[in-house]
Amino acid sequence: MSTPASSSILQVHPLGFPWPTIDPFLFCAYHDDAYPRANAQMAPDAPVQGRQIGSDFSRKDGWSLYHGHPVPGFPGHPHRGFETVTVVRQGLIDHADSLGAAARYGQGDVQWLTAGAGIQHAEMFPLLNQEQDNPLELFQIWLNLPARRKMATPHFTMFWADEVPQWHGTDAQGRRTDVRVVAGRLAPVDGGPGVSQPLAPPPDSWAAQADAEVAIWTVRLEAGAQWTLPAAAGADTRRMLYLFRGEALQLDDQQVRGPAAIELRAGQAVALTAGGDAPVELLLLQGRPIGEPVAQYGPFVMNTQAEIVQAMQDYRRTQFGGWPWADDAPVHGRDPQRFARHPDGREERPEPAAAGR
Repeated sequence: MSTPASSSILQVHPLGFPWPTIDPFLFCAYHDDAYPRANAQMAPDAPVQGRQIGSDFSRKDGWSLYHGHPVPGFPGHPHRGFETVTVVRQGLIDHADSLGAAARYGQGDVQWLTAGAGIQHAEMFPLLNQEQDNPLELFQIWLNLPARRKMATPHFTMFWADEVPQWHGTDAQGRRTDVRVVAGRLAPVDGGPGVSQPLAPPPDSWAAQADAEVAIWTVRLEAGAQWTLPAAAGADTRRMLYLFRGEALQLDDQQVRGPAAIELRAGQAVALTAGGDAPVELLLLQGRPIGEPVAQYGPFVMNTQAEIVQAMQDYRRTQFGGWPWADDAPVHGRDPQRFARHPDGREERPEPAAAGR
Protein backbone atom coordinates (compact mmCIF):
# COMPACT_ATOMS: atom_id res chain seq x y z
CA MET A 1 0.00 0.00 0.00
CA SER A 2 1.44 3.40 -0.98
CA THR A 3 0.91 6.28 1.45
CA PRO A 4 1.53 10.02 1.30
CA ALA A 5 4.73 11.31 2.90
CA SER A 6 2.65 13.05 5.59
CA SER A 7 0.69 9.90 6.44
CA SER A 8 1.05 8.23 9.82
CA ILE A 9 1.21 4.90 7.93
CA LEU A 10 4.54 3.68 6.56
CA GLN A 11 3.56 0.24 5.25
CA VAL A 12 0.71 -2.25 5.36
CA HIS A 13 1.41 -5.99 5.27
CA PRO A 14 -0.97 -8.98 5.09
CA LEU A 15 -1.12 -11.21 8.16
CA GLY A 16 0.06 -14.79 7.72
CA PHE A 17 1.93 -17.10 10.10
CA PRO A 18 4.05 -15.77 11.68
CA TRP A 19 3.29 -12.06 11.55
CA PRO A 20 5.84 -9.56 10.15
CA THR A 21 7.90 -7.79 12.83
CA ILE A 22 10.30 -4.87 13.24
CA ASP A 23 13.50 -4.48 15.28
CA PRO A 24 13.70 -5.05 18.30
CA PHE A 25 11.09 -7.82 17.77
CA LEU A 26 12.04 -11.02 15.97
CA PHE A 27 8.81 -13.02 15.73
CA CYS A 28 5.12 -12.75 16.52
CA ALA A 29 2.65 -15.63 16.27
CA TYR A 30 -1.06 -15.56 16.97
CA HIS A 31 -2.60 -18.87 18.04
CA ASP A 32 -6.40 -18.97 17.98
CA ASP A 33 -7.43 -22.60 18.35
CA ALA A 34 -11.03 -23.75 18.71
CA TYR A 35 -10.21 -26.96 20.57
CA PRO A 36 -13.20 -29.23 21.19
CA ARG A 37 -14.02 -30.85 24.52
CA ALA A 38 -11.24 -32.90 26.10
CA ASN A 39 -10.75 -36.62 26.49
CA ALA A 40 -9.23 -38.33 29.53
CA GLN A 41 -5.70 -37.52 28.29
CA MET A 42 -6.31 -33.72 28.29
CA ALA A 43 -6.24 -33.92 24.51
CA PRO A 44 -8.89 -33.09 21.90
CA ASP A 45 -11.77 -35.59 21.96
CA ALA A 46 -11.73 -35.74 18.19
CA PRO A 47 -10.16 -37.83 15.42
CA VAL A 48 -6.60 -36.91 14.45
CA GLN A 49 -6.50 -38.74 11.13
CA GLY A 50 -5.20 -36.56 8.34
CA ARG A 51 -2.89 -34.56 10.62
CA GLN A 52 0.89 -34.68 10.42
CA ILE A 53 1.49 -35.89 13.97
CA GLY A 54 4.54 -34.21 15.48
CA SER A 55 4.25 -31.16 13.22
CA ASP A 56 0.59 -30.30 12.80
CA PHE A 57 -0.05 -26.69 11.83
CA SER A 58 -3.03 -27.61 9.66
CA ARG A 59 -5.82 -25.77 11.52
CA LYS A 60 -8.03 -28.64 10.45
CA ASP A 61 -11.42 -28.14 12.14
CA GLY A 62 -10.11 -24.83 13.50
CA TRP A 63 -7.20 -26.13 15.58
CA SER A 64 -3.71 -27.64 15.44
CA LEU A 65 -1.72 -30.06 17.58
CA TYR A 66 1.55 -28.28 16.70
CA HIS A 67 4.44 -30.48 17.90
CA GLY A 68 2.42 -32.11 20.70
CA HIS A 69 0.55 -35.43 20.80
CA PRO A 70 -1.79 -36.31 22.35
CA VAL A 71 -1.78 -32.94 24.22
CA PRO A 72 -1.33 -30.01 21.82
CA GLY A 73 1.65 -27.70 22.22
CA PHE A 74 5.40 -27.47 22.00
CA PRO A 75 7.40 -30.15 23.90
CA GLY A 76 10.86 -29.36 25.28
CA HIS A 77 13.03 -27.26 22.97
CA PRO A 78 16.01 -24.90 23.47
CA HIS A 79 16.41 -21.13 23.14
CA ARG A 80 19.38 -18.80 23.39
CA GLY A 81 19.89 -15.08 22.84
CA PHE A 82 16.39 -13.54 23.08
CA GLU A 83 13.18 -13.42 25.13
CA THR A 84 9.71 -14.88 24.70
CA VAL A 85 6.67 -12.91 25.85
CA THR A 86 3.53 -15.07 25.89
CA VAL A 87 0.22 -13.22 26.27
CA VAL A 88 -2.64 -15.69 26.88
CA ARG A 89 -6.14 -14.40 26.26
CA GLN A 90 -8.06 -17.68 26.63
CA GLY A 91 -7.09 -21.17 27.77
CA LEU A 92 -4.11 -22.47 29.73
CA ILE A 93 -0.42 -23.17 29.11
CA ASP A 94 1.72 -25.58 31.11
CA HIS A 95 5.35 -24.43 31.30
CA ALA A 96 8.30 -26.62 32.32
CA ASP A 97 11.98 -25.82 31.87
CA SER A 98 15.54 -27.04 32.29
CA LEU A 99 15.98 -24.96 35.45
CA GLY A 100 13.26 -26.98 37.15
CA ALA A 101 10.69 -24.19 37.00
CA ALA A 102 7.05 -24.94 36.25
CA ALA A 103 3.89 -22.93 35.72
CA ARG A 104 0.27 -23.18 34.67
CA TYR A 105 -0.94 -19.84 33.40
CA GLY A 106 -3.58 -18.33 31.14
CA GLN A 107 -6.91 -16.47 31.21
CA GLY A 108 -5.21 -13.10 30.76
CA ASP A 109 -1.79 -13.95 32.27
CA VAL A 110 1.57 -13.15 30.65
CA GLN A 111 4.84 -15.04 30.92
CA TRP A 112 8.08 -13.20 30.10
CA LEU A 113 11.04 -15.57 29.69
CA THR A 114 14.62 -14.37 29.20
CA ALA A 115 16.38 -17.29 27.49
CA GLY A 116 19.73 -15.50 27.62
CA ALA A 117 22.64 -17.94 27.75
CA GLY A 118 20.33 -20.87 27.16
CA ILE A 119 17.27 -22.68 28.43
CA GLN A 120 15.06 -25.56 27.39
CA HIS A 121 11.35 -25.22 27.95
CA ALA A 122 8.07 -26.91 27.06
CA GLU A 123 4.80 -25.08 26.37
CA MET A 124 1.86 -27.49 26.43
CA PHE A 125 -1.83 -26.71 26.02
CA PRO A 126 -3.76 -29.05 28.36
CA LEU A 127 -7.49 -29.26 27.69
CA LEU A 128 -9.30 -29.63 31.00
CA ASN A 129 -12.99 -29.35 30.11
CA GLN A 130 -14.58 -32.66 29.11
CA GLU A 131 -18.07 -31.17 28.84
CA GLN A 132 -17.46 -28.06 26.71
CA ASP A 133 -15.08 -26.70 24.11
CA ASN A 134 -11.59 -25.57 25.16
CA PRO A 135 -10.71 -22.41 23.17
CA LEU A 136 -7.09 -21.25 23.30
CA GLU A 137 -5.96 -17.80 22.19
CA LEU A 138 -2.50 -16.35 22.68
CA PHE A 139 0.27 -14.23 21.23
CA GLN A 140 3.87 -15.36 21.41
CA ILE A 141 6.34 -12.57 20.82
CA TRP A 142 10.12 -12.87 20.52
CA LEU A 143 12.01 -9.81 21.74
CA ASN A 144 15.69 -9.61 20.84
CA LEU A 145 18.48 -9.10 23.37
CA PRO A 146 21.41 -6.75 22.67
CA ALA A 147 24.86 -8.34 22.30
CA ARG A 148 25.89 -7.42 25.84
CA ARG A 149 22.88 -9.33 27.22
CA LYS A 150 22.83 -12.37 24.93
CA MET A 151 24.47 -14.53 27.59
CA ALA A 152 22.44 -13.24 30.54
CA THR A 153 21.28 -15.70 33.18
CA PRO A 154 17.91 -17.21 32.17
CA HIS A 155 14.98 -15.72 34.05
CA PHE A 156 11.21 -16.01 33.95
CA THR A 157 8.61 -13.60 35.22
CA MET A 158 4.86 -14.01 35.57
CA PHE A 159 2.43 -11.12 35.12
CA TRP A 160 -0.86 -12.43 36.51
CA ALA A 161 -4.03 -11.18 34.83
CA ASP A 162 -5.17 -8.97 37.70
CA GLU A 163 -1.75 -7.25 37.84
CA VAL A 164 -1.56 -6.17 34.20
CA PRO A 165 -2.43 -2.43 34.02
CA GLN A 166 -5.51 -1.51 32.04
CA TRP A 167 -6.85 1.76 30.67
CA HIS A 168 -10.51 2.28 29.80
CA GLY A 169 -11.98 5.31 28.07
CA THR A 170 -15.02 6.43 26.13
CA ASP A 171 -15.27 8.81 23.19
CA ALA A 172 -17.72 11.69 22.76
CA GLN A 173 -20.43 9.23 21.68
CA GLY A 174 -19.85 6.99 24.71
CA ARG A 175 -18.15 4.20 22.74
CA ARG A 176 -15.49 2.39 24.70
CA THR A 177 -11.79 1.66 24.18
CA ASP A 178 -9.86 -0.78 26.41
CA VAL A 179 -6.05 -1.00 26.51
CA ARG A 180 -4.06 -3.68 28.39
CA VAL A 181 -0.48 -2.57 28.98
CA VAL A 182 1.87 -5.57 29.15
CA ALA A 183 4.93 -3.34 28.73
CA GLY A 184 5.64 0.35 28.35
CA ARG A 185 3.95 3.50 29.54
CA LEU A 186 0.70 4.72 28.02
CA ALA A 187 0.84 8.51 27.91
CA PRO A 188 -2.26 10.48 28.98
CA VAL A 189 -4.52 10.95 25.97
CA ASP A 190 -8.11 11.91 25.20
CA GLY A 191 -8.52 13.24 28.72
CA GLY A 192 -7.52 9.96 30.40
CA PRO A 193 -4.70 9.42 32.89
CA GLY A 194 -2.82 6.81 30.85
CA VAL A 195 -0.62 4.18 32.54
CA SER A 196 2.45 5.67 34.19
CA GLN A 197 3.56 2.61 36.22
CA PRO A 198 3.81 -0.50 34.02
CA LEU A 199 5.01 -3.80 35.44
CA ALA A 200 8.78 -4.23 35.50
CA PRO A 201 10.22 -6.43 32.73
CA PRO A 202 13.01 -8.92 33.52
CA PRO A 203 16.24 -7.14 34.51
CA ASP A 204 18.28 -8.02 31.40
CA SER A 205 15.51 -7.26 28.92
CA TRP A 206 15.87 -4.57 26.26
CA ALA A 207 12.54 -3.38 27.66
CA ALA A 208 14.29 -2.64 30.99
CA GLN A 209 16.36 0.09 29.26
CA ALA A 210 14.86 3.44 30.22
CA ASP A 211 15.16 4.79 26.66
CA ALA A 212 14.21 1.62 24.74
CA GLU A 213 10.52 2.64 24.71
CA VAL A 214 9.36 -0.97 24.36
CA ALA A 215 5.58 -1.25 24.42
CA ILE A 216 3.33 -4.30 24.15
CA TRP A 217 -0.37 -3.41 24.31
CA THR A 218 -3.63 -5.00 23.30
CA VAL A 219 -6.41 -2.61 22.28
CA ARG A 220 -10.13 -3.22 21.86
CA LEU A 221 -12.39 -0.58 20.32
CA GLU A 222 -16.15 -0.97 20.26
CA ALA A 223 -17.74 -0.65 16.83
CA GLY A 224 -17.40 2.97 15.74
CA ALA A 225 -15.24 3.92 18.73
CA GLN A 226 -12.60 6.61 18.31
CA TRP A 227 -9.32 6.76 20.24
CA THR A 228 -6.06 8.62 19.71
CA LEU A 229 -2.94 6.46 19.83
CA PRO A 230 -0.36 8.77 21.46
CA ALA A 231 2.97 9.51 19.82
CA ALA A 232 6.14 7.79 21.00
CA ALA A 233 8.88 10.00 22.39
CA GLY A 234 12.00 8.61 20.69
CA ALA A 235 12.97 9.89 17.25
CA ASP A 236 14.04 6.42 16.06
CA THR A 237 11.36 4.36 17.84
CA ARG A 238 9.47 1.94 15.58
CA ARG A 239 5.85 0.85 15.90
CA MET A 240 3.74 -1.95 14.39
CA LEU A 241 -0.02 -2.16 14.86
CA TYR A 242 -1.69 -5.50 14.10
CA LEU A 243 -5.36 -5.42 13.11
CA PHE A 244 -6.21 -9.05 13.85
CA ARG A 245 -9.93 -8.89 14.56
CA GLY A 246 -12.56 -6.66 13.00
CA GLU A 247 -13.49 -5.52 9.53
CA ALA A 248 -11.54 -2.29 9.16
CA LEU A 249 -9.66 0.44 11.00
CA GLN A 250 -9.47 4.09 10.04
CA LEU A 251 -6.16 5.79 10.87
CA ASP A 252 -6.63 9.56 10.59
CA ASP A 253 -8.16 9.78 7.10
CA GLN A 254 -6.97 6.39 5.75
CA GLN A 255 -8.80 3.11 6.06
CA VAL A 256 -7.12 -0.30 6.34
CA ARG A 257 -9.10 -3.49 6.04
CA GLY A 258 -8.16 -6.40 8.27
CA PRO A 259 -6.39 -8.59 8.94
CA ALA A 260 -3.24 -6.49 8.45
CA ALA A 261 0.03 -5.39 10.03
CA ILE A 262 0.37 -1.61 9.88
CA GLU A 263 3.78 -0.02 10.36
CA LEU A 264 3.29 3.49 11.73
CA ARG A 265 5.39 6.60 12.18
CA ALA A 266 5.87 6.20 15.92
CA GLY A 267 6.48 9.90 16.48
CA GLN A 268 3.00 10.85 15.27
CA ALA A 269 -0.22 10.54 17.25
CA VAL A 270 -2.89 8.88 15.14
CA ALA A 271 -6.67 8.95 15.49
CA LEU A 272 -8.09 5.41 15.33
CA THR A 273 -11.71 4.67 14.46
CA ALA A 274 -13.15 1.14 14.50
CA GLY A 275 -14.89 0.43 11.19
CA GLY A 276 -17.72 -1.99 10.56
CA ASP A 277 -20.45 -3.24 12.86
CA ALA A 278 -18.30 -5.23 15.30
CA PRO A 279 -15.46 -4.42 17.72
CA VAL A 280 -11.91 -4.05 16.42
CA GLU A 281 -8.97 -5.62 18.25
CA LEU A 282 -5.33 -4.66 17.88
CA LEU A 283 -1.89 -5.67 19.13
CA LEU A 284 0.77 -2.95 19.32
CA LEU A 285 4.50 -3.72 19.35
CA GLN A 286 6.87 -0.79 19.71
CA GLY A 287 10.49 -0.18 20.58
CA ARG A 288 13.70 1.58 19.77
CA PRO A 289 15.71 -0.68 17.45
CA ILE A 290 18.66 -2.57 18.89
CA GLY A 291 20.33 -2.02 15.52
CA GLU A 292 22.76 -4.94 15.68
CA PRO A 293 23.37 -7.81 13.22
CA VAL A 294 21.02 -10.75 13.68
CA ALA A 295 22.22 -14.29 13.05
CA GLN A 296 19.47 -16.87 13.58
CA TYR A 297 19.29 -20.62 13.36
CA GLY A 298 15.90 -21.85 14.54
CA PRO A 299 15.70 -21.28 18.30
CA PHE A 300 19.11 -19.57 18.57
CA VAL A 301 19.45 -15.83 17.87
CA MET A 302 22.92 -14.30 18.10
CA ASN A 303 24.97 -11.63 16.31
CA THR A 304 27.33 -13.78 14.21
CA GLN A 305 27.35 -17.20 12.57
CA ALA A 306 30.29 -18.16 14.80
CA GLU A 307 28.09 -17.53 17.84
CA ILE A 308 25.37 -19.72 16.32
CA VAL A 309 27.88 -22.55 15.90
CA GLN A 310 28.96 -22.04 19.52
CA ALA A 311 25.33 -22.14 20.67
CA MET A 312 24.78 -25.47 18.93
CA GLN A 313 27.98 -26.89 20.41
CA ASP A 314 27.06 -25.65 23.89
CA TYR A 315 23.60 -27.17 23.63
CA ARG A 316 24.96 -30.55 22.52
CA ARG A 317 27.45 -30.48 25.41
CA THR A 318 25.31 -29.11 28.26
CA GLN A 319 21.67 -29.41 27.15
CA PHE A 320 21.36 -25.98 28.78
CA GLY A 321 21.08 -27.55 32.19
CA GLY A 322 19.53 -30.86 31.19
CA TRP A 323 15.89 -31.89 31.40
CA PRO A 324 14.65 -32.75 34.91
CA TRP A 325 11.21 -33.98 33.77
CA ALA A 326 10.00 -37.54 33.17
CA ASP A 327 9.00 -36.79 29.57
CA ASP A 328 9.53 -34.04 27.05
CA ALA A 329 5.94 -32.71 27.25
CA PRO A 330 5.00 -32.34 30.93
CA VAL A 331 1.49 -31.31 31.92
CA HIS A 332 0.51 -30.41 35.44
CA GLY A 333 -2.63 -32.43 36.16
CA ARG A 334 -6.33 -31.59 36.08
CA ASP A 335 -6.46 -28.91 38.79
CA PRO A 336 -7.23 -25.67 36.91
CA GLN A 337 -5.50 -23.53 39.56
CA ARG A 338 -2.84 -21.32 37.99
CA PHE A 339 0.58 -21.29 39.63
CA ALA A 340 4.26 -20.66 39.08
CA ARG A 341 7.13 -22.48 40.79
CA HIS A 342 10.45 -20.74 40.30
CA PRO A 343 13.88 -22.43 40.16
CA ASP A 344 14.56 -21.39 43.79
CA GLY A 345 11.36 -23.13 44.94
CA ARG A 346 9.35 -19.95 45.43
CA GLU A 347 5.70 -20.42 44.48
CA GLU A 348 3.02 -18.01 43.29
CA ARG A 349 -0.69 -18.83 43.24
CA PRO A 350 -2.90 -16.02 41.96
CA GLU A 351 -6.57 -15.66 42.71
CA PRO A 352 -8.90 -17.43 40.24
CA ALA A 353 -9.60 -15.23 37.25
CA ALA A 354 -12.30 -15.08 34.65
CA ALA A 355 -11.19 -15.61 31.07
CA GLY A 356 -9.29 -12.47 30.13
CA ARG A 357 -8.24 -10.68 26.98
